[in-house]
Amino acid sequence: MATFRIERGSPLSAACAWRRLAHWEGHAAHVPLTAITVTTAPPARVGTTLVARTGLGGLGFDDVMRVVRWEPPGDATPATGRCRLEKCGRVVTGWAEIEVRPRPGGGCRVVWSGDVGVRHLPERLGPVTSRCARLLYGRILDGLLADR
Repeated sequence: MATFRIERGSPLSAACAWRRLAHWEGHAAHVPLTAITVTTAPPARVGTTLVARTGLGGLGFDDVMRVVRWEPPGDATPATGRCRLEKCGRVVTGWAEIEVRPRPGGGCRVVWSGDVGVRHLPERLGPVTSRCARLLYGRILDGLLADR
């Protein structure tokens, strides 16, 4: 397993950042060769499941995830939002947590942390997996929080 932690500041309100981060299908725009499908009916909540399918042609794999914690930040009150996803597929294992905290004076701070692994990958490759996770999740975070 490979642990990672990424932090970003954003001028977006916590509620706006949360909406962007919780638009699961939107993550795929920042992950090469990947499409994301939410497999449960909206709205997002504990129990929501999604599948990130990465591949080219007939070769690929599914990263199956389930929301096990869902606490959106308030629009009116400056509460911290928290979401935890458990990876429950046959290839990718582990978990990811996203925290969106309002900053005094405006904007927010986002922390995305996790512990991910790939089944049957030698443990000695953990540092490589950790670096790849930081790069990938950092790319997703930067893309979703970017001004549009």
